[in-house]
Amino acid sequence: MQVTVSPTQVKGTVTAPASKSAMQRACAAALLKGGKTVLQNPGVSNDDEAALDIITQLGANVQRVNDTVVIESNGVAPISNEINCGESGLSARMFTSIAALSKTPITINGKGSLVKRPFDFFTEVLPQLGVDVKSNNGLLPLHISGPLQPKNIEVDGSLSSQFLTGLLFAYSAAGANDVTISVKNLSSKPYIDLTLKVISDFGLSKPVNNNYQSFNFSDQPINQSTAQPLNYSVEGDWSGGAFLLVAGAVAGDIVVKGLNVFSTQADKAVLQALMQSEATISIEESQIHIRKSKLKPFHFNAVDCPDLFPPLVALAAYCEGTSVIEGVHRLTHKESNRALTLQEEFGKMGIEIGFQDDLMLIKGGEGVKGAAVHSRHDHRIAMACAVAALGAEGDVTIEEAEAVNKSYLKFWNDLARLNATIYSLEKSL
Repeated sequence: MQVTVSPTQVKGTVTAPASKSAMQRACAAALLKGGKTVLQNPGVSNDDEAALDIITQLGANVQRVNDTVVIESNGVAPISNEINCGESGLSARMFTSIAALSKTPITINGKGSLVKRPFDFFTEVLPQLGVDVKSNNGLLPLHISGPLQPKNIEVDGSLSSQFLTGLLFAYSAAGANDVTISVKNLSSKPYIDLTLKVISDFGLSKPVNNNYQSFNFSDQPINQSTAQPLNYSVEGDWSGGAFLLVAGAVAGDIVVKGLNVFSTQADKAVLQALMQSEATISIEESQIHIRKSKLKPFHFNAVDCPDLFPPLVALAAYCEGTSVIEGVHRLTHKESNRALTLQEEFGKMGIEIGFQDDLMLIKGGEGVKGAAVHSRHDHRIAMACAVAALGAEGDVTIEEAEAVNKSYLKFWNDLARLNATIYSLEKSL
């Protein structure tokens, strides 16, 4: 799918999509809790659908009823010997440990960029917990045979906190008692906060967090009452919402609803970058109003929120000077090597991006040119190019624009509702 975005002043009100980070964790928790769970404001992205399919293969009954998702479960009881995670890194990293709770041999598979991402973590860690693991030279598919037995263990959290998220869910569901997961070099701590909150919200056994250096499971009773359905509202997505907020800052006057300002999501930190750039922004509990203004360069640490790199590069393109984003090392194992992809695709639009050690330097304020760019099959690259195009000097055409479906299925429609001029190869949106 090819989409062309013309320079446009966006305006209006839009609601951020459901958080796929919260949605996928809620799916895992509903499977493990047992009984009936009703998800309000469920996500509809490709990654969300992958998570629902996975818990179905692991024994849950899933139905979409009006605007909700109803999940009924008796715990992990696989009906298939394979789960396919699509292109979802979170699903693969989280559900592998959860699937290992069963003694049924299971193959973990995926597609697209996911099959090129490293999974050595499991070949190193799971055998220590009684799980037999075979991989494709550290890549998918993984073949696992449990059941997982919680033990004291130390893991490396530098590549992704998502591996730890899966272990925390698995230990909680396995009734871990007087065992500790020790962690070194943990990245993306706010995502672990989100995991612990979901564990608590679903009445699972929540470990004691010792300053993110260790997580201790003691003899805590698990709330296994399944007599009454659990109603859980999936919060709005700060990752997707960041693109909407940047769109308002560089090219319009918009109100974004559906974002919880008290959220534990890491990407809520986009507000810090926007305020550093002196964007005109009004933050209320139920909505955020943001409009175009003269922007100053910012210096932002994205080590714990690497998904903010793409929207922040789009923001930096309109800041008058050189903006700096820390944490380039976190971008290697994404849907694309995002550091190089951002440099190359924004370079086509006349934006100079350089690197210095772990820093990305973006030279902005000299105009964004019309160009033909490519998403590299990366949802966040497609959205970043689209947002940057709103204030460009000419049209920006994005190839493989359907990549947005991975996380934000209605992205193009939402931009169009904000008055953006968008054309697909076939017709106007």
